[in-house]
Amino acid sequence: MLLDADEWQALRLSLDVALWSLLWNLPVATLVAWVLARRRFPGRTVFDAFVHLPLVLPPVLTGYLLLLLFGTRGPIGGWLLRTFGVHLVFTTAGTVLAVTVMTLPLMVRAIRLTLEGIDAGLEEAARTLGAGPVDRFCTITLPLMLPGILAGAVTAFAAGLGEFGAVITFVSNIPGVTRTLPLALYTALQTPNGDATAARLAATSFVLGLGGLVLSEWLARGLRRRLGRGAA
Repeated sequence: MLLDADEWQALRLSLDVALWSLLWNLPVATLVAWVLARRRFPGRTVFDAFVHLPLVLPPVLTGYLLLLLFGTRGPIGGWLLRTFGVHLVFTTAGTVLAVTVMTLPLMVRAIRLTLEGIDAGLEEAARTLGAGPVDRFCTITLPLMLPGILAGAVTAFAAGLGEFGAVITFVSNIPGVTRTLPLALYTALQTPNGDATAARLAATSFVLGLGGLVLSEWLARGLRRRLGRGAA
């Protein structure tokens, strides 16, 4: 089933938004996962819960909270507008922000689980041999974290393609600006005689989501096998 121009526009916007959110999330998720897995500090449990909060909150509520914080009258959004002229509500950049917030916990969780499975003794042995914190992280920890980073990145990308509630609440449903694939599907379902369009968009979303999950598992397994052979 071929997509028409508007549907291709929604697909391209979804891919762009998911990619940009992934690029923003990657360093942040890696750092947060490392802190949660390797550091003990007061308030760690609260910080952990805060990071994973978007997984349990209704996406519409997350979008509403973003609107309160990053809207033109919000404490962060107002400051950005006054200081840098940055306007996030009803923009593509705001769409990226909403998707970034919603997918960050997925990446953190995948990376953290992998990191917690790494023998801390390897890092300690490197420390006793004179390796500094940066050397230990770059030469030991980071390579062993790669399966989790890769799996989390692909899963977050696929989830970003399907994010709906936070996006429509925070940045609305503007064609060519914030109308991603899920919003285009919603619009088609609300449009008379939009069944054919909805079916094409639903099939596209299904293929992208399933493909992302399969690719994530395949890449993670392949990387684990390569790391296992390298260690042997």
